[in-house]
Amino acid sequence: MEGCDASVLLNSTANNTAERDAIPNLSLAGFDVIDAIKSAVEAKCPKTVSCADILALAARDAVSVQFNKPMWEVLTGRRDGTVSTSNEALANIPAPFFNLTQLRQSFASKGLTLHDLVVLSGAHTIGVGHCNLFSNRLYNFTGKGDQDPSLNGTYAAFLKTKCQSLSDTSTTVEMDPGSSTNFDSDYYPNLLQKKGLFQSDAALLTLNQSAGIAGELVNEDKFFTEFAQSMKRMGNIEVLTDSAGEIRNKCSVVNS
Repeated sequence: MEGCDASVLLNSTANNTAERDAIPNLSLAGFDVIDAIKSAVEAKCPKTVSCADILALAARDAVSVQFNKPMWEVLTGRRDGTVSTSNEALANIPAPFFNLTQLRQSFASKGLTLHDLVVLSGAHTIGVGHCNLFSNRLYNFTGKGDQDPSLNGTYAAFLKTKCQSLSDTSTTVEMDPGSSTNFDSDYYPNLLQKKGLFQSDAALLTLNQSAGIAGELVNEDKFFTEFAQSMKRMGNIEVLTDSAGEIRNKCSVVNS
């Protein structure tokens, strides 16, 4: 989490647990895809294109593929970092149980605004969440065996059929029920119906300003436009350029 420097792609070693093996990152996938892209690029342009640039471009293209056009411009010229520790990931990745104050502080530390926070939370339109990251909302929200009152009752009952105990660490649930493989704005109407999966999702409704932004982003065209802008800002966080860092020969290991 040194910035947009592909540190998340580095493997752990005998003496260091890397970011990719930190608990918040255990559900990350696609490392083999990045490795394959890097190998193909190296065959054509050796020691030229960084893993950080490949990752930024792949993130854009993963969203854009269903639209058959790039959804935002990705500036290139990043270089790769040489440090990756799980402690950095734990200290910098917003936790699923964060309240709005904590979320705002986390985003502000990277130069991102409340607006960016609400917009980028829309990325939860794709993917799944592990039961253990939200099951306290179902079974023990305040430590008294209770349910989170900010969670839609019908949705909570559905989640309980999927996550049947606090100890379930393997079951996953769609973050955006019914369209978790499509990039769309469905996250926001679900959120406004109190069907945000994580406590950090529900937190967006605890302030009129952020709830208002969520309401505006129900409009899909507006969401796409705003998401593109926020992704461009996020892609410029603490980048390495010029002689800083390196151009890795292989994305999973630093150059020897």
